[in-house]
Formats: sequence, C-alpha cells, structure tokens
Amino acid sequence: MRAGGAGGVGIVGMLVVLAFGYFFGIDISPVVQGLDQGGPQQAGRQSAQLSEADRAYGEFVSVVLADTEEVWSDVLPAQAGRDYADPTLVLFSGVVQSACGGASSAMGPFYCPNDRKVYLDTDFFDLMRQKMGAGGDFAYAYVIAHEVGHHIQNLEGTLQQVNSLRGRVSQADSNALSVLTELQADCYAGIWARQASERFGTLEEGDLEEAIGAAHAVGDDVIQSSAGRTPMPDSFTHGSSAQRREWLMRGFNSGDMGQCDTFAAAGL
Repeated sequence: MRAGGAGGVGIVGMLVVLAFGYFFGIDISPVVQGLDQGGPQQAGRQSAQLSEADRAYGEFVSVVLADTEEVWSDVLPAQAGRDYADPTLVLFSGVVQSACGGASSAMGPFYCPNDRKVYLDTDFFDLMRQKMGAGGDFAYAYVIAHEVGHHIQNLEGTLQQVNSLRGRVSQADSNALSVLTELQADCYAGIWARQASERFGTLEEGDLEEAIGAAHAVGDDVIQSSAGRTPMPDSFTHGSSAQRREWLMRGFNSGDMGQCDTFAAAGL
C-alpha cells in the first residue's frame, strides 16, 4: 500500500469491541497517548515513552485516516445526503479512559460514539501480524476503515437505533443485530478501499488479499476456534469469517452505500 491523501488526522468508526474483546479480556485505566485532529499530542503517558514503532504506526494511521476523511467527505453527502464530520483518533498503550468507559488493549480498536473518537492500541498491529496471521499495511488499513464505518453509522443514526432495539430483545437477537452492524461497517470499509484505489492509487498487488485475510482472521468462528472453543453462531457478535469477507467485497465491488444495508438483507 502506498501512502496517499492529504494531511490532518481525523477518524471514524464504532465497534465498542472488535472481535478481540471477548477473546482476550478487558481492563480499565487512563489515556496513555493521544492523537488529536491537529496532530500528535501527549496525553498523560503512564510509564513507557512513545517508541519509534509507536511513532511509525501513528504516522501510518494518520495517512489512512486522512484518506478516509477525503473519501467520506464526498461519498456521504453524495450517497446519503449527510455532511461528514471528522472524528478524532486516540492512540494508547495498555489502558485508556473514553467517554464510553474504560478499556484495555485486550479490546482491540474501538469506537466511542459518545465522544466520536476511535481508540487504537499501539501494539494492535503487532498482534494482528504475530498472533492472527493478518499482517500487512492494507490489512491494518482495513481495520481502521472498519472503525470509520462505525463513525459513518453514528452520523447516520444507525448506531442509536440498533442500540435502542438491542435493549428490548433477547440476547440471541441482540447478538444478531450486532453482527449486522459489524458487517455493514465491513461493507463501508470496502467502499473506502475502492475509493482509495481509484483516487489515490494506494492499492498494490496483494493489498486486497491482505484486507480479505484480515476480515477472515477477525471472524467470530475463527476467533472462537483459536481460543479452543466450538464456534457457536448464536454467540457471534461480529459475523463469521465468510460473512465478513463477503460484505467487505460487496462494498468494494459496488462502491454503493445502498448495497451495504445488512439490515434490509436480513429482512429488517
């Protein structure tokens, strides 16, 4: 993947837990490192200093987020009739406190709709590469773009509607609604990937395969199997590996937000 897009650091996303949350466990504490829309910003580092790897990841994420802002600033008004508002990225290490509560790096990336911030642990990409077999720049970009998708859902009002409905249904139905929400964010990530290729020429040979591999790696069935558990579809909250690949590619192939309506596809 070649770096492209304009400067600035904004972000997007939703996903108060990517698939890694229930797999690794959760903890709570304060912010360690922040990146605001104006660029890198110190935020009460608890112990370790920002490493060179952290800085490199921060620069990479900044470029990807700038690209997502440029794409969605055009696509969202054109296809959904809504203005796009830039969110904020917070890079942290270990533990962080958000407007949605405390969280640990065990949760993986997450989006807090209450403060419109995406939280990304500095060690997350290493985890993808070393333990999930999903390394590569475009695999990492897919995860960021997925969070962007949740921010889009927040701007559209989808998150509010889903969260309200989930509080009134059974656990199994609540999980199913969560899956539909996550798959739509995957589809939006696919739209971004298509736009990134057309606008910035950021896709190189093998990049799309990296994103597909990452979508496969974060499927609920793969994660549960990796944890030594028998996959239980009723407990899925993000979708199977096949579903995640399918919706990512639906967004990429169509470039159309209308093709990302997972709720309508499920008969809702």
